[in-house]
Amino acid sequence: MTRTWIPGAADDALTAIAATPRLVVALDFDGTASPLVVEPMAARALPEVRTQLERLAALPDTFIAYVSGRSMHDLQEITEHTAESTIALAGSHGAQYWFPGIGDADAEGATTEEGAREALWAAAQPIVDRYEGVGLEPKTFGMGIHTRSASREVEIAAFAEIDALVEERFPHWRRRSGHRVLEFSSRTEGKDAAMDTLRRHFDATGILFAGDDVTDEDAMRVLQPGDLGVRVGDGESAATLRVDTPQEIAALLETLASERSAGRE
Repeated sequence: MTRTWIPGAADDALTAIAATPRLVVALDFDGTASPLVVEPMAARALPEVRTQLERLAALPDTFIAYVSGRSMHDLQEITEHTAESTIALAGSHGAQYWFPGIGDADAEGATTEEGAREALWAAAQPIVDRYEGVGLEPKTFGMGIHTRSASREVEIAAFAEIDALVEERFPHWRRRSGHRVLEFSSRTEGKDAAMDTLRRHFDATGILFAGDDVTDEDAMRVLQPGDLGVRVGDGESAATLRVDTPQEIAALLETLASERSAGRE
C-alpha cells in the first residue's frame, strides 16, 4: 500500500534504499523532476532537484538516470544534457539509452517501417490543427498528442479522432495515455524494460524510481525487494511512497543524499 511521505520525516524504506551498496536513482522527468508545463519543450528540472542529484552523483556507487517517454533528442534538450554529463538517459520509454563514458546504446528491437511515422504525422496534423490547444509531438518511434492547454471536451474529441486514425493505419502500434497526452509507438518497450537495463548496466543492488504518470507504473510494478518506488501526485500506484509535487521530490532526494552520505562516512 502506498503511504504519503512527510518531507523531512524519517522512513524505514528511504533509510534502507540509502544504505544499498550500489544505488540507481531513476526519475521520470515531466511532472517529477520538472513541473508539468503547457509547452513540452519548455520543461526544465527544478533547481533544487538538480542540486540534490548532483549531491547524489558525487557519492560513491551512486548512479543517476532520467527515464522518460521523450525521444532521446528531446530528452537531451530538456535535461540540458552535455557530453560530460554524469546522468544516464533512457528515452522513448526504454527503447533509447545514453550512458556516461559510453554514449548512445539503444536497445535492440524492430525498426519503424520506413516512412510510417512521417505518414502518421501528416495524417494527424490536420486533426490536431482543428482543435484549439492541441499539439503534435513527433517522436523517434511515433508521436504524442498533447492537450495541456485544451478543454476536456476538446481533448476527448481530439483523442477520439486520433485513436480512430491510428487504429485504421497502425493498429499494432502501442498506445499509451497519460496526463493530458496520448502516445503511439511502433516499439513496445515500457519503463519496466528501462529498470532492467539500468539494473544490469550499473550492477545495482537497489533502484529508487520516482514517477507521476500511468506509464511510470510499468516501472513501479517490476521493482524488486530492496528497491523503492515513489509516486508523485495522486492516482493508484504500486509505489511504496507518495509525495505531492516535484518540490517534494527534491526534499526526498535531499533526505536520501544526507542519509547515504552519513552512512558512508
